[in-house]
Amino acid sequence: MAKEKTLDDLFLDTLKDIYYAERKILKALPKMARAASSADLKAAFEKHKDETEGHVERLQQVFEILGKRAQGKTCPAIDGIIEEGEEITEEFKGTAALDAGLISAAQAVEHYKIKRYGTLKRWAEVPGMQDAVKLLDQTLAEESATDEARSRG
Repeated sequence: MAKEKTLDDLFLDTLKDIYYAERKILKALPKMARAASSADLKAAFEKHKDETEGHVERLQQVFEILGKRAQGKTCPAIDGIIEEGEEITEEFKGTAALDAGLISAAQAVEHYKIKRYGTLKRWAEVPGMQDAVKLLDQTLAEESATDEARSRG
């Protein structure tokens, strides 16, 4: 008989999901920066790459808190969002609409990550994992700030 799944199992599964997503995004951000025509947008993507490296490090700390090895789990949602961004880059290359498309794709990524971090933070509060809550909240705040900055354009 299969072991009954718990909130701890779901937390770990979701943590693996966002860890995969962050590492995948680290690979996509330099491509997005190169594709952007605006110097400000290039700089924003480069800044977010640096922040994302910090997000990965914080996630590794959460895995350590759990006594687990940091490892990702394929996330079809982020794969699809990144693929959509790549399609925009190809289809709108050299057009005035490219930067708007890149911003849109980046916001889809941010919204996905904001929801994941918010959920993980809430689930970490239940068993009182305050160290994990603090790490997740720090990343959630950065993701929200990035999304807000992109919304202002």
